[in-house]
Amino acid sequence: MIDDSFFKGLITALGIGLMIGVVRERRHAPNEAEAGIRTHALVAILGTTTWYLGLIPFTATLLIIGAFVVLSYLRTSSRDPGLTGEVTVIITFTLSAMAFERIAIAAGLAVLCAILIQAKNSIHRIGRDLISEQEVGDSLLLLASALIVMPLLPDEPIDKWGVVNLKTIWKIVVLIMATGMFGHIARRALGYKLGLPLAGFFSGFVSSTAAIASFGDKVKRDPNYLVPSSAAALLANLSSLLIFIGVIATVSNDLFQLMIIPFITATLTLLIVVIVLLSHYIKANEDAAPPSGKFFKLSHAVIIAIAITSVSFLSAWLNESIGGVGVIVTCIIAAMAEIHASAATLAQLTSKEVISLDMAQWGVIGALVSSSFAKIVLSYFSGGKSYSLRVAIGLILMLLGATIGVIIT
Repeated sequence: MIDDSFFKGLITALGIGLMIGVVRERRHAPNEAEAGIRTHALVAILGTTTWYLGLIPFTATLLIIGAFVVLSYLRTSSRDPGLTGEVTVIITFTLSAMAFERIAIAAGLAVLCAILIQAKNSIHRIGRDLISEQEVGDSLLLLASALIVMPLLPDEPIDKWGVVNLKTIWKIVVLIMATGMFGHIARRALGYKLGLPLAGFFSGFVSSTAAIASFGDKVKRDPNYLVPSSAAALLANLSSLLIFIGVIATVSNDLFQLMIIPFITATLTLLIVVIVLLSHYIKANEDAAPPSGKFFKLSHAVIIAIAITSVSFLSAWLNESIGGVGVIVTCIIAAMAEIHASAATLAQLTSKEVISLDMAQWGVIGALVSSSFAKIVLSYFSGGKSYSLRVAIGLILMLLGATIGVIIT
């Protein structure tokens, strides 16, 4: 007796065949004899039925359909060398068999298949017109770095302080490259005026240091990126500041309550600087050419990662040398490389009453100063004097806002 699972799979398979068939039918002219609604519906029924009957009937039917697909391609290859129609028939047959046991997965893959078929022109435009040869190469390099190199690296520290981790270092390299790529894509999709600033804000949630370095490299390669890259760098620092505030609020509510006004004044001051930069820039650049060139520079990403690791190593050494007496100094120095770790440390020390709230308050300001100084220096070496000047103005005004907030408090 046929059970309910067969009928459920058959209905799903028929839906898959009809959906893919409709999309294929609309992709070719009415008089062209290509697989359309009826063919895909019949193939779907065959897929489910033969799978229900067993592996041998299914395999035999697959071979027969494959032979018909090959003959169809040989007949039409002179006027249409593409293989999409032929491959789609095999996909319909396979997904229909899958629908017998994995209905949700089969239906989801069928929808994805239909989307890819329908988006033929858009996909071809992206591959042929929007993406350059250099950008394809950069994309492959990024994928190789993230999916091949990184999994092969050891995930254990190689020093006695536990700060030099090869996988972590390479993650920073990948992050810097990905930040550059994301900024490039956002710039292309949203335009010259808004693409980079938006990319900067979101990349700052991952690493504002990497974002500043990446946008600085973009300015050095093309001075036209100066103002939007500067705004993007400051927006990256803004999102990093929001994480900094969140870390302190999570670990020590008392320190957060004490720092509410300084945090508000710092955030508003930095935001005002970004608005001024962007308002001036948008008025002066209503129309701009699309971006071109490299997504990133691998050697630049490696140098920045080594620099960040070196500062972390120095901080660990100073912490061992100075001891508990210099814990605040160590946190401030460590903020040059990782400000969120410093925030967590200061908040933990406050919650455990190792240091007073007043001392922690100025320790937070010191961490912000240390981090900002490191970023200003980084912006100078990565993007040059003009880029560094704009980043420095935004960060210094942010620090002044925070300091005034502390004084008010």
